[in-house]
Amino acid sequence: MAENVEQRGEQCVRTEKELPIAFGNFTSKENWDFFYAARGAGNFSEWYADWPQLRTLLRNHLSFPPSAPPPEELSILVPACGNSRLSEHLYDDGFRNITNVDFSREVISAMMKRNLRERPGMRWRVMDMTDMQFASGTVDAIIDKGGLDALMEPNIDPRLGTIYLSEAKRLLKAGGKYICLTLAESHVVGLLFRKFRFGWKVNLYAVAQEPSSGTTKQRAFMLVAEKFILTVISQISFMDECSVESHGNQVRELFEALDRENTVREEYSNGTDTWLSLNDLNQGVQGNIGVLEPGRAVNLFLGETGVSRFFYSGLLLDAHPLPISFSDQYHVIFLHSMQMFHNLLVSTTRPWRLVGGQNTARLLIVVLDANHNVLANEIENDIFRLIKQLAPGDDIENANVGVTHADLRYKQKKTLYKVTSTLTGPIAVEDVIYFNTLGDIPNTYDKSKDFTFRRLRFGRTEVFAQSEALLSTQVQNKKVQAKKGKLRMVESQPSDSQEASSGDMKVDHKYVRSGLTKGMISGLLLFSIHSKRTTSAGRLVKTVIIGLGAGLLPMCMRNYVPTLKIEVVESDPVVLNVAKEYFGFEEDDGLKVHITDAMKFVKERANSDGEGKNSSKIDVLIIEVDSSDSSSGLISPEAEFVEEPFLLAAKDSLSDKGLLIVKFVTCYTGVRAAVYSNFEKVFSNLFCLHTDKGFNELIFALKKDSPFIGEEELAQACEALRRSLEHNNGDWVKQALVDSKKIEPLRKS
Repeated sequence: MAENVEQRGEQCVRTEKELPIAFGNFTSKENWDFFYAARGAGNFSEWYADWPQLRTLLRNHLSFPPSAPPPEELSILVPACGNSRLSEHLYDDGFRNITNVDFSREVISAMMKRNLRERPGMRWRVMDMTDMQFASGTVDAIIDKGGLDALMEPNIDPRLGTIYLSEAKRLLKAGGKYICLTLAESHVVGLLFRKFRFGWKVNLYAVAQEPSSGTTKQRAFMLVAEKFILTVISQISFMDECSVESHGNQVRELFEALDRENTVREEYSNGTDTWLSLNDLNQGVQGNIGVLEPGRAVNLFLGETGVSRFFYSGLLLDAHPLPISFSDQYHVIFLHSMQMFHNLLVSTTRPWRLVGGQNTARLLIVVLDANHNVLANEIENDIFRLIKQLAPGDDIENANVGVTHADLRYKQKKTLYKVTSTLTGPIAVEDVIYFNTLGDIPNTYDKSKDFTFRRLRFGRTEVFAQSEALLSTQVQNKKVQAKKGKLRMVESQPSDSQEASSGDMKVDHKYVRSGLTKGMISGLLLFSIHSKRTTSAGRLVKTVIIGLGAGLLPMCMRNYVPTLKIEVVESDPVVLNVAKEYFGFEEDDGLKVHITDAMKFVKERANSDGEGKNSSKIDVLIIEVDSSDSSSGLISPEAEFVEEPFLLAAKDSLSDKGLLIVKFVTCYTGVRAAVYSNFEKVFSNLFCLHTDKGFNELIFALKKDSPFIGEEELAQACEALRRSLEHNNGDWVKQALVDSKKIEPLRKS
């Protein structure tokens, strides 16, 4: 990748003749290799701004606290370096620890030759900026001059920008800075704003323009995102004067995007729980932290700029007295999932049961999110000094600290498959035996033996396990065909071909553990009954699921509600292959997968023809994707799926009696209120269902604004659903009726 970006529309490069004729795709390595081979090592290009316009801004932001390394030792990464002289100027200005990355071997070779003698300490690597092979938490600053803009060309896959920013955030140390030079087009700043919310302090600057008449017509901007306290969301400050009159639509659109984003940030910060730092605790905000105080619970963040590789979120608990002595005075548990931590935070009893289970006087729970993907001993070394300061007693240096890295629920685990996908990142398939699962297993199964679950894990998401399936030797399946008539539910009918072997164990598609899946089916049935939807005239219910995962949800819905015609939208073909290979997923006439971008797919359906048998409008749209980034404040879904532009497109994509179902999980009350508000701007008939003991939530949105459905109408629909299923006494039907009664109108407060 190079930092040279052809400008669209009114945006013109300094000299277009420097670019190859019909350059085409600016994410093509072959195009850039050809370009640089033709130019040779002696030429260089600066499209946005040159060193005199950047020097002061960059030096100010490459100034770190005294605890950080001196300038000559700061670790600086320049992705998509191209043949810019930016890193050469930085090196000559005293920043000697610089690594340059570009996927063009031609330009890296040319730049190495040009700098070998004068700048021997400069490093050059042939590497794709979306897959940088460096350890997490090792970089002080990333300086991107046009690289993100190149990835975000309108006709190029928009996921590339998301993947790159995830990589950049992973690499930065606690207090590290991502410095992005950009033309601030709306789709670029939209992504930047979403990706740097919780845990980032963001400033925006207008870069001074060169006096030369050959400069780019558009104004260049510099966004600086500093890795900050994980639990805080702050407003974005624009630190320079930049008149709309002199720069027209470019600056006007940026100001409008900035206003919208700061409104979102203000809403997200409302009602956020109080989180304290180690410094707050040492100053006595929660009393004397060196003394045990039974029943004390503190949400805290740990980490220090210039000292720690990472920041961490945590929960400190002082146990209530026990009749017997504690086995430990102080114990630390590392949770390897933001979702698991969320489940603790929303429960009033579970954290204290965990304290009792550890039999410790003080328990510190530390969460590791998707960016903490390093070895356990590296995490312990990074945070151990901070952990010891929270030990009870006077002699913290000699305190005995017990440490556990926990997937708290399993007693046996076997990894079957690991792969790293360009789009999804690390993917793992594991077979796990859990503690205490008998209550989740129907009585039709032999409970005399341990039950094994196959789970799918994505390393870049904040959900601990994306999917979980029961492995069984008792699978007896019978295919059920969809028939004309009312939308209906059946009890157990996967076919033999829908099983994935693991020795003599098979994925059992009759069994679904997730309360979310059960809740989705309950809501689908309930609102279909209310709207009197039928499948007469041979028309099946057109259902679209965004996000495949292991394929358990579409397989379950096809098997239990065979009157659905299901399409799944999945961005990554690797995920589809894993679902087929390890989870028995199969496509057929009633279940198809599209490998494409979800936003593009929904917008195309929104712009399609209206009602009718041959319409491509959607009857049921389900959003079942998890967030790849905790800084959005969301565990599920990705932030863009709950923002107003997508919700408007989703509504337009629905048929007249259409239903939108969204899996929604967040740790923050302010985020929840803001997301509810977004839904209320677009939909009138809104409902929710809390599942899995309140840890997860489903939002149901009906396209039709009238008639308004209140609690009385919901109760009538529940009774109609009960009557329609009264001749089917299976476990699934009973669960559907139970869940349908828990669906209630969505209330913002």
